Amino acid sequence: MFRKAVSVVSSLVMTVGFLAADPGFSHAASISDANSTIFGPNVYVFDPSMPASDIQNTVNSVFAVQESNEFGSQRNALLFKPGSYNINFNVGFNTHVAGLGQNPGDVTINGGLNVNADWDNGNATRNFWRTIENLTIAPSSGVTQIAVSQAAPLRRLHIKGELDLFDFDSNWNAGWASGGFLADSIVDGTVVPASQQQWFSRNNLYGSWNNGVWNMVFVGDTNAPSGQFPEPPYTVIDRTPVMREKPYLYIDNAGQYRVFVPALQSNSKGVSWANGSTPGSSLSIDQFYIAKPETATADSINAALAQGKNLLFTPGFFHLNDTIRIANPNTVVLGIGIPTLVPDNGKPVMSVADVDGVKIAGLTFDAGPANTSSLLEVGPAGSSAGHAANPTSLHDLTFRIGGASNGRTDAGLVINSRDVIGDHFWIWRADHGTGAGWTSNVSKNGLIVNGADVTLYGLFNEHHNEYQTVWNGNGGRLYFYQSEIPYDVPNQAAWMSNGGAVNGYASYKVADSVTSHEAWGLGIYSYFRDAAVKLNSAIEVPNTPGVKIHHATTIWLNGTPGSEITHIVNNTGGRVYANSPASAMRQTLNEFAGNGSENPGDGGTNPGGTALDRTGWTAVSDPSSGDSAANLFDGNTATRWSTGAPMASGQSLTIDMNQAYNVNSIKMDSTGSDGDYARGYQIYLSNDGSTWGNPAAAGTGSGPVIDVSFTAQNARYIKIVQTGTSSSWWSIHELNVYGTTASSSDTPLARNGWTASSAPSSGDLPASLFDGNPATRWSTGAPMAPGQSLTIDMKTASSFSKIVMDSTGSGDDYARGYEIYVSNDGTSFGSAIATGTGNGPVITATFTPQNARYIRIVQTGTSTSWWSIHELNVYP
Repeated sequence: MFRKAVSVVSSLVMTVGFLAADPGFSHAASISDANSTIFGPNVYVFDPSMPASDIQNTVNSVFAVQESNEFGSQRNALLFKPGSYNINFNVGFNTHVAGLGQNPGDVTINGGLNVNADWDNGNATRNFWRTIENLTIAPSSGVTQIAVSQAAPLRRLHIKGELDLFDFDSNWNAGWASGGFLADSIVDGTVVPASQQQWFSRNNLYGSWNNGVWNMVFVGDTNAPSGQFPEPPYTVIDRTPVMREKPYLYIDNAGQYRVFVPALQSNSKGVSWANGSTPGSSLSIDQFYIAKPETATADSINAALAQGKNLLFTPGFFHLNDTIRIANPNTVVLGIGIPTLVPDNGKPVMSVADVDGVKIAGLTFDAGPANTSSLLEVGPAGSSAGHAANPTSLHDLTFRIGGASNGRTDAGLVINSRDVIGDHFWIWRADHGTGAGWTSNVSKNGLIVNGADVTLYGLFNEHHNEYQTVWNGNGGRLYFYQSEIPYDVPNQAAWMSNGGAVNGYASYKVADSVTSHEAWGLGIYSYFRDAAVKLNSAIEVPNTPGVKIHHATTIWLNGTPGSEITHIVNNTGGRVYANSPASAMRQTLNEFAGNGSENPGDGGTNPGGTALDRTGWTAVSDPSSGDSAANLFDGNTATRWSTGAPMASGQSLTIDMNQAYNVNSIKMDSTGSDGDYARGYQIYLSNDGSTWGNPAAAGTGSGPVIDVSFTAQNARYIKIVQTGTSSSWWSIHELNVYGTTASSSDTPLARNGWTASSAPSSGDLPASLFDGNPATRWSTGAPMAPGQSLTIDMKTASSFSKIVMDSTGSGDDYARGYEIYVSNDGTSFGSAIATGTGNGPVITATFTPQNARYIRIVQTGTSTSWWSIHELNVYP
């Protein structure tokens, strides 16, 4: 009897144990079971049979801890078994929310699943480190809010209704946001970025997309928005050239945990699950070593790998005394719940052999207190095997240097293998938090790509001490780049590249040896918080026909007065240096293509097109003790002009071209006195030889030929100010200016029937602008103030590229600043096509040819004088 009773009890225990281990067993589950799974206590697995109020209380308690827990050590995964859940909750820091169905439609959150920024008064620029994937959101309000920035990927979602990518502050203003990443998802309604500054979208389907701010990139999307960079700031690529979607945990029809590994796809468009389940293969959880922070070590992890196991990291911190070595092809390394890996003794966290098909996803790599050569190395140095048929793919990886703790590394991620696919990285040297300081959380580079034919999507890479990205491999492709250069540069001398000859380190650096490379949608931003620091070019690439940059922008977020990004690519593109006017804050470059010229400083374009005829030109210099300035224009490369004294800041050379030209670039050739090139320069332009305004261009010289390109301007006089120091003289053997003859443009458009209106309208009549009588004028009748405007209706659409505003006769009434807009309907004017400052009674504005009917000129300066124009002409 006793033995039989024992047998019955044992059977019951075994049965209960089996049922508890079986995730698919159907019974009225208790919330206490949620974090009692094989994944440890930081993973909550919810069942639809659990009381909704209990699930709601649990997710609320997690959010209460994580809402503002930016650098905390807590990590959580909230996983939902297939079914529907009537809950409404927010997702905080270091929280991973995912459905456990094979497809997004298997799990539905009815009510709401949101990310707000209430903890920082609507400012979402620090809403990092969270993941939402593989489920359907059916919000009761009709709107889902995901106000995030970096390291907050959204994947495999079906959002029913509107998706807002921002939050409001306490005054109901749209707060800042600086994200983000969305892939393989459907949004039934409108996506509203509002104040969201940039976004990367891949293989999604939208009802519609509302707006953009600085840089929005869409690759392989269905119903991507229409429009052309820079206004709106959209880059649209029809198909995704190569992709393997991120692996994910799910529960199969037998109720067992498995990991699904999507198949490699080429030239894809839209979501992978549009016609049923995503193509791919499935792995049993038994094929994984489940690493828990309480028990896993580098030794135990490497032992499991040696046995052929895959890895699944659970939430928490993993302190490692050795490198995790991935040696077997097709190994899957998957993190759930933002697991964070930290090297304790200066060895890289993880290395991957040069093998096929490794997948690494959902991990954070934190730099440790001892410097490492890198945090993750994919392929050893010198890797050369081809992997195009089965490439390694990397998904949702974060690299942190400082912030949570002191940390140092030479580089965050090094890719040596060929054909690697990168699918969303944030590589961040902390600008705030623990250990953040120029000499404490040191990280030379965020990313180094040595392998050939590497393709990256959604690269966020910020604040490293030198180049943010260094690309040495041929055949690279990049889709979307967001990079803030370091805030904490202490002074210019501490931040000089090319042997101290060039201001700053470019954010995006493609090696001179590269012959083929292409990148789309790059945004590079400055906030030089601690010093008046200059970065010469945001992007440096070889001047080779196979190297192309599409759609690049630079932004001056804020900073010390005098700081700037001088150029966008290779000394090409205007500088950003202030918050206003708009052109001082943002500059854009639509296309850059190398042309193979000998001098890489020309930015991949022939300087200005045609060298102007220098007959009759004269020049004066300060000092004037050196060689004659006439030698600049004699066509003899053996003669030269020079200062006759060592280079010192403030030396100048002023050229009189004897008539006005539309100029856009200058070549200073010191060949023959190779060490006498200007160490630094500023270029000023003038029509009267006395009023110079702000520099048209500035930079540093790095060799005997200096090419300087700038926005085309009308000028007669050019002043070059040398800003560097050297024991060498400043010498130029030949100086050429490129552009077109201003007077040859040029017959103005016929003004018959043109009309105009102005705000304010209290001054002289606008009809005087077009009457051909220089003695009459239009005026505001009030002192100049920003926002005054003049709108011209030419009655029919015309092509034009220049406007001349002549205030002669009311000589001091010229616009102190201006923005020019165009429209075809008189209502939608878009962004300014030209901006500038007035320096005298005749203002000539040139720009890319436009075709429009309406022109609006907005006056942006202040003066006690009225704004008056006697004659206004428009030129083809």
